[in-house]
Amino acid sequence: MYRSNWMPSRKVLIGLAVLVVLVLGGSPAHAQKKNKKAASTAGVVDKTKKVYFDISKIIWPNPPAITRIKFLSIFTGQKIDWAGLQTTQKPKQSWMDRLAGAQPDQQVKDAKKKIGFQLIRPYGVAADSKGNIYVADQGVAAIFIFSPETGDMQLIKNGQDAHLPMVTGLAMDDNDRLFVADAKLHHVLVFNAEHLAEASFGAESLVSPAGIALDKENRFVYVVDTQQDQVLVFDADNYKLLRRIGTGGKKHTLTSEGDFSLPTGVAVDKDGNVYVTDTLNNRVEIFDADGGFMSQFGKSGDGPGHFARPKGIAVDGDGHIWVADEVQCRVQVFDKDAQLLIYFGGPGFYPGQFNALYGIAFDTATNRIITSEQFPGRVQIFRYVTDAEAAAEKARREAEQKTPKAAGSTS
Repeated sequence: MYRSNWMPSRKVLIGLAVLVVLVLGGSPAHAQKKNKKAASTAGVVDKTKKVYFDISKIIWPNPPAITRIKFLSIFTGQKIDWAGLQTTQKPKQSWMDRLAGAQPDQQVKDAKKKIGFQLIRPYGVAADSKGNIYVADQGVAAIFIFSPETGDMQLIKNGQDAHLPMVTGLAMDDNDRLFVADAKLHHVLVFNAEHLAEASFGAESLVSPAGIALDKENRFVYVVDTQQDQVLVFDADNYKLLRRIGTGGKKHTLTSEGDFSLPTGVAVDKDGNVYVTDTLNNRVEIFDADGGFMSQFGKSGDGPGHFARPKGIAVDGDGHIWVADEVQCRVQVFDKDAQLLIYFGGPGFYPGQFNALYGIAFDTATNRIITSEQFPGRVQIFRYVTDAEAAAEKARREAEQKTPKAAGSTS
């Protein structure tokens, strides 16, 4: 682990939460001065000129430190035909329709088609082996599936493709089977790679399922139950309940090690260790593959390493732990020893900022981090720079620094 690549100094740590962007055209004041100068030379001020973000410059930590996280894109739903909406012809209505405020059915259908389905209240996120991203949206009552590369999008719709009244957590196995938790039906629904429902389980034991995680080696399915304050462990092949982690029936009052108060998210590392966001206790608890308590980290507060309602959690390919904090609108990254490496975000609507942050997932196929937030409903995608990539970049920089000195010594 190259810790210096994440946090080279205390000064850098203080600035890690600041959004690093390059705004083409500069600040508004600077842009105004440039426009005035252009007017004096050309005689015309282009008032239609817009200010854009260069998203390739949204990175963490701040330069000159080695980049570990890059912002890639934002997804909000199907593409909207704005031009089509503006030019939609209003069909003639009778005076009775106008008096009643009724709209013709065809006009409504045309408008909905042009607007498309948009994210309203996204919760869990996941990714398949092809890099497609899945988003559980309670507001739409559907699972969005989209490709960041092509922009293609499809939906698994409630009442049409399956019964999905209150979808929450998502998880994907090695065969691209999708596991979907539904809090209203109190079960987990399983879809095959063709997005056809093939099984369901947990209705006899789950009350309010939320986050899901799969241990692909030991063949376990971990399902967080927020109301029972427990994590239920099922067999990934026959879906039988194997055990429960945590003490139930205490109405979110427990603070003891190994117990929970309104837990939300769960993740599994490659060693089979289980990480759970204990939301009301503002901490992360870690268990072994047998459900035994190992350790915990975090406490209430707004400082580095502190939590205020942690929700989603994910583990990347290098074993780093990514925690989504709902209230503080930021993502914090920890190493295996629970030491804070970096944090980013903060409240806002720009790329790299969050509002009501909920879900987070790691895409092993592309080393991408996926987050979901609810105000507004959107998904953000980031690129994680691995330890190996960071080490290679560090070696490259060191070689560049040595090269000029060697050349100077021979002259």
